[in-house]
Amino acid sequence: MSKNNKSLNIISLRRTLLIVALLNFSYFFIELSAAVKITSVSLFADSIDFLEDTFVNLLIFFSFLISSSFRPKLSKILVIIILLPGLTALWTAWEQIVRPFPPEPFKLTLVGVGALLTNITCTIILLKFRKNNKSLIKAAFLSARNDVLANFVIITAGIIIMFHASIWPDLIAGLLIFLINFDAACKVYQIANTEDKD
Repeated sequence: MSKNNKSLNIISLRRTLLIVALLNFSYFFIELSAAVKITSVSLFADSIDFLEDTFVNLLIFFSFLISSSFRPKLSKILVIIILLPGLTALWTAWEQIVRPFPPEPFKLTLVGVGALLTNITCTIILLKFRKNNKSLIKAAFLSARNDVLANFVIITAGIIIMFHASIWPDLIAGLLIFLINFDAACKVYQIANTEDKD
């Protein structure tokens, strides 16, 4: 790849990351507001996930200003950030067990669909960079892709609660969000380790 093409590719990537960060930051407020209103574990965890995605994409956006040798270390910091929504889900799950009131199913499903559409948009935008094996860029794509899976889980939980009022579908959805994020964190850490050795 020529120097000009490489520069254009980096400019295109940075523009993409900024758009994705803004989309995530916008929906974070919508989902957090709904989560607090209907006391949903899965929506609360997913809203924090939107905030985490905002930071991940902004960190990658600014990572081009630092030396390439430091980027694998930054990737390992991102591993911790990727895990935060899951850890938050575990905490809110305990709160839900202590006060067992199932969330309002229609609102849970509706906000889950909105989150799904936002994450599908982000995934499509990042799709052209999916084959980039650099840990920072891989983190952005894995984060968006995994969020789509998490949103399907939330929507399913909402539909189940419509027919059977219970806290458990929402709790299980929150736990699955933790597992999805844990898997993404492991993948990014493995790639960052490989880059560190290069």
